[in-house]
Amino acid sequence: MNRKAGNSLQKRFFSNREDLWTELVQVAQQQIELAVQESGRASLVLSGGSTPAPLYKRLATLDLPWTHLYCTLSDERWVPESDPDSNQAMIQKTLFAAGHDALFQPLFVPGLKPVQAEAPLHLNLEAWPRPFDWVLLGMGEDGHTASFFPGAPELAQALDLHSDRLCRAIHPPESKIARMTLTRTALLNSRSISLLVLGDAKREVLERAVQPGPITALPVRSILFQDHAPVTVYWAP
Repeated sequence: MNRKAGNSLQKRFFSNREDLWTELVQVAQQQIELAVQESGRASLVLSGGSTPAPLYKRLATLDLPWTHLYCTLSDERWVPESDPDSNQAMIQKTLFAAGHDALFQPLFVPGLKPVQAEAPLHLNLEAWPRPFDWVLLGMGEDGHTASFFPGAPELAQALDLHSDRLCRAIHPPESKIARMTLTRTALLNSRSISLLVLGDAKREVLERAVQPGPITALPVRSILFQDHAPVTVYWAP
């Protein structure tokens, strides 16, 4: 039986997005600087899509210890960086637009099918500093996070905490484009998770997701209902 979300879950609701970005920039900066101070490096998992782009543009203006950052994505569409749907391309145009020299691990491997790329990507991610120091996730109106899509045939494998696999190929049922996602095992091996949720429609989904119910129906529950890593939800209209 799932426990009720809330034991390690915090919610930060804002009346406008500008205030949200201001606080989330501070959170990211603090997590990065603390990690570098303690271990000489900071490992980040970044969310894709258009929602976090304003955050990345703001972070790009900061005097961060860029050469000590190890960055990867929570998930990626199986398209090359030249494709407008590429999360990697979005990161390059926002967070790294000024040419910051951080280390970046893509989740797309040219020339391979997603399933073929699982093993080499797992090995690359295994060498990345973990626990991740900061994980930024988003949520869709269907309740997915990362690429944990309801109804995806690989969903159970991606959510399986008994597996040590760090990434999984996944095929969203409503899309012809396959994806690569970090697994629940990988994402929960982190010091801090921020869940970014914008808009009234997604708030309604969030309010349902924080109530007990099947994880497969609203896979964001796989992040909300767990005792491995602290989670803070950031919402604004």
